[in-house]
Amino acid sequence: MRNQGYVPYSDAPINYRSEDLHDPVAALQHQLDQGKSDLAYDPEFGYLKSVLKALNVPVDSQTLVFSKTSFQYKKISPDHPRALYYNDDVYVGKVHDGKAIEIVSFDPTQGAIFYLLDEHKVEHPVFQRAELDCTQCHIAAGTRGVPGVLLRSIYPTATGTQASETRSFITDQESPLKERWGGWYVTGAAGALASMSNGVTQQPAAGAPAQALPVSLTQVGQPFRAEEYLSSDSDLVAHLVLAHQTQMHNLITLTNYQTRLALYAAAERDKRNGKPADSPLSESESQQFERPAEQLVRYLLFVNEAQLSENDTVVLDRNSAFAKEFSARGPRDRKGRSLRQFDLRTRIFRYPCSYLIYSESFDALPEPAKSYVYHRLFEVLTGQDRSADFTRLSDDDRRAIFEILLATKPGLPQEWRDYAKSNRVHVHLAQAVSGHKSQG
Repeated sequence: MRNQGYVPYSDAPINYRSEDLHDPVAALQHQLDQGKSDLAYDPEFGYLKSVLKALNVPVDSQTLVFSKTSFQYKKISPDHPRALYYNDDVYVGKVHDGKAIEIVSFDPTQGAIFYLLDEHKVEHPVFQRAELDCTQCHIAAGTRGVPGVLLRSIYPTATGTQASETRSFITDQESPLKERWGGWYVTGAAGALASMSNGVTQQPAAGAPAQALPVSLTQVGQPFRAEEYLSSDSDLVAHLVLAHQTQMHNLITLTNYQTRLALYAAAERDKRNGKPADSPLSESESQQFERPAEQLVRYLLFVNEAQLSENDTVVLDRNSAFAKEFSARGPRDRKGRSLRQFDLRTRIFRYPCSYLIYSESFDALPEPAKSYVYHRLFEVLTGQDRSADFTRLSDDDRRAIFEILLATKPGLPQEWRDYAKSNRVHVHLAQAVSGHKSQG
C-alpha cells in the first residue's frame, strides 16, 4: 500500500523511491536487521527513548506543538502537544498515545526520507518508509517544492485547529518574530520576544462574521502534564535553531535536485544531437542550478535574518540545556571559535554561517553546484562581493568565518588556501571535536 500512488521525483534522474538509501534511519535499520543493534520498549514512552539514543538525537531538543499539523492530528491538542526532537540530520515526532513515531531522516543525496515506527511492542521493530502519508504535505511550496521539512505557525483554537478565516505562516530564520510559533509552546524567556506562542484564539460561532486579523491570542500557560514528556521544556533556543535548520535542509536538497535535473537534461540533449557527454551546459541549464545555489549561499550566511531585538538589551539564555549541548558539538578552531556558538542578542549565532556546511548533505552537493557555492562564499567572505545584500556581515564576521572554515572544513577549494597564503591569513588548526579532522 505504501508504494502505491504518485510521488513526485520518482523518475530519473532523482529516483526518489530508490531503496539505495544512506540516511541515519536506513543505517540503523540495517544494524537492526543484522542483529547488531536493538530498540528497547519502555512501558511509558514506547520506543521513543531508545530511538533518540540510537539516532543521537538529544532530549533537550524537545519542542512541543499543539496545532493539529500531523496525520495523527486527532490525538494532538493543547492538553497533549506533539513532541518534536532533532539533530543535524534527523527529526523525530512523538504523539501522545499515537500509533506511530514519525521520523524525517536526511539522505545525503535524496534529501528528506519519511519513516514510521509502529508504537506497539514487537520482537523486531521495523522503520517503515512512509511516502504517500507524508509527501502530501512535505512536497509543497513550504518545502520549496522538494521532499523536505517545514514549520507552520497558525492561529490555533482551544482544540488546536486553525481558526477560520485566519492566515498561516511558514517559519524560517527570516520570519518576523511576531508571526512565529502559533500553535507551539515556547519556554525559556519566551516572553522577551513578541510571538504567537503559548496562545489560543476563540473560534467564531457558526454564522458569525469572521474576525479581522490580527486575531487576539489568549495565553494558555502550560496545561499539559509535563511528566508525560521526556522534558518539561519547549526550549526557545531550540525553536530558533529549528527555524533556521529546516529551510537550510530544503535549500540543500533543492540545489542538489536542480543540478541533477540540469545535468540529466543536458546529457539527454547531447545524446539526441550526437554530441560528447561532457559538452558545456547552456546558459539556461546553468541558471537552473545557479538560482537555488545562490539562494543557498544567502541563507547559509543568514542574509535577511530577522533580528531578535533592536539592540543588546534582550539576552536569551545561552546556558539552557539545549544551548550548551548544541554549542559543545563543535568543531572549533584553536582559538575556540565555532559556527555553533550563540549570540542570542540581535541574531542567533555569533558567527553567521550555518553549521550545516559540515553536513553530509552539503558535501554531497553535485558539481558544478558545489564549486559555485564555495566560490560565492569565497567572494563574500574575502570582501570581493560587498553588494547590499551582504552589508550586515561586518569585516570581522567575514574574517572570522573565513578563518573558522579554513581550520575546520575539509575539502575547501584551492583558491581559499591560495588567498590565505598570499594574504597571510593565519589558520588556527581545528581541535579534535565531534570527529572532524584538522586541516591546515
